[in-house]
Amino acid sequence: MSAIDERYVNAGDYRLRYLQAGTEGPPVVLLHGGLIDAAHLSWGEVITPLAERFRVVVPDLLGYGDSDRPDLAYSTERHVAVIESFIDAIGIDSASFVGLSVGGSVALGLALRSPERVDRLVPVASYGLGRELPNGRLTYALSRLPALNRLSMAALRRSRRLTRASLGGIVTDPESLPPELVETVYELVQHPDAGRAYRSWRRHEVSSSGFRTDYRSRLGEIDAPTLFVHGREDEVFPPRWSVRAADLMGVECWVVPDAGHWVPRERPEEFAERVIAFLD
Repeated sequence: MSAIDERYVNAGDYRLRYLQAGTEGPPVVLLHGGLIDAAHLSWGEVITPLAERFRVVVPDLLGYGDSDRPDLAYSTERHVAVIESFIDAIGIDSASFVGLSVGGSVALGLALRSPERVDRLVPVASYGLGRELPNGRLTYALSRLPALNRLSMAALRRSRRLTRASLGGIVTDPESLPPELVETVYELVQHPDAGRAYRSWRRHEVSSSGFRTDYRSRLGEIDAPTLFVHGREDEVFPPRWSVRAADLMGVECWVVPDAGHWVPRERPEEFAERVIAFLD
């Protein structure tokens, strides 16, 4: 079994924390999602099986986990640029990228910005594949009321029960989640800056006419072999986004039954097996 090492590196102007496991095989970079996510949170159950075949690198995105959390304007484009600086800093010329939610859009954006850096792509419940807001004008209104998100973070800090219940928005059955996973989320919520980078990103990415980042018109430019993954019960971004993107590119989309937005945590064994088969 491969050990998981915690490391830090300066990526341009920022210090990023990352996990690394496995020394054999080509590199695979796992990019987590938004809100209060971190490398070990979304990918904790799949790093070890992937590390049996690949060199697995899992950064905390800028503004998340134990990476720097500067008070600045966050956007998908900024995350793409920082991740490119990150792989430069750790000496990776090219890699396969597996990205969840916001991380999926970062992987897609990197494939369009620097196609020579991306060998294979696995966008999972990815942002950046449609403009329609899940709750219409309400989503836009909430993006302009950051105080509500801060209040929700404050509530979660006081209760593990509320923390578990809040995960019902990204999994089909929050009661099935192991206590140690809920504890990890609860610990991340305790950070005084929890949610700040996501609030800034949301202000940038949500407009009155829909999401700003929409790669659909450029998907034909991506040459890297791609596998889209999406939980059938996802309430964050609709599975039809990934199905439509796969059709546009002429590639496969694995729609996972009885899974929501957090497939790597709801179905880790099956997810790891499917990703390994694709990357091999």
